[in-house]
Amino acid sequence: MRQGDVMRRNRRARPLVPVPSAFTGFRFPPEVILLAVRWYLRCGLSYRDLEELLAERGIDVDRVTLFRWVQRFTPLLIDAARPCRHAVGDRWFVDETYVKVNGIWRYVYRAFDQHGQVIDVFVSEHRGIASARTFFATSVLAHRIPTEVITDRAAALANVTPDLIPAAFHDTGQYENNRCEADHGRSKARLRPMRGLKTDRTASVVIRGHAFVKNVRRDHYELGVEASPVFRLAAAFDELQLAI
Repeated sequence: MRQGDVMRRNRRARPLVPVPSAFTGFRFPPEVILLAVRWYLRCGLSYRDLEELLAERGIDVDRVTLFRWVQRFTPLLIDAARPCRHAVGDRWFVDETYVKVNGIWRYVYRAFDQHGQVIDVFVSEHRGIASARTFFATSVLAHRIPTEVITDRAAALANVTPDLIPAAFHDTGQYENNRCEADHGRSKARLRPMRGLKTDRTASVVIRGHAFVKNVRRDHYELGVEASPVFRLAAAFDELQLAI
């Protein structure tokens, strides 16, 4: 990667700022809570699996509490890490897939940049122009406007892309979006051991949490940068502990 590209991608990264602790009032220390959240998002465990792993280490916590920890602290971690996130690239690969939530199909819109960073994730009850428009509008508002958007030939994406991002080149080549489609399979494999998602909100938190952990492990955040790759995620969570 050229030096200019590195500087461009890092220009939004800023130091973390300590804030009043979100862990106040919890019986377990922050280290235990964040360990549980990290393992759940990283390893695709069920809450029962996580309960057993912690019990083996002398930590007695039930799976309902673990569920509440994941739902409460995952969004806080994502928000706290935002100042340290690298700027996204100018080529976006966009696609939608589907997951079952409480036995009903839901559609997941996902976007990557050319560096492999997950730009955004959106869980929708419907698949259509309105959902695609919401996803694109939210992503463009949070990040810079891309110069190129790669999608499949889905009608919703074909309609929304030139409407919301008219200046971007829209590529719908047959194999151009393979990297996005291949990653859908990895995300679904991660969700499978979790034994089902029950509500749209919990599905959104977990799927966004997976994307966040993936970005940290792929070095798209200025977090845990001094740690070796195998410890980068743990070091990043240690740093974020001070900012939530």
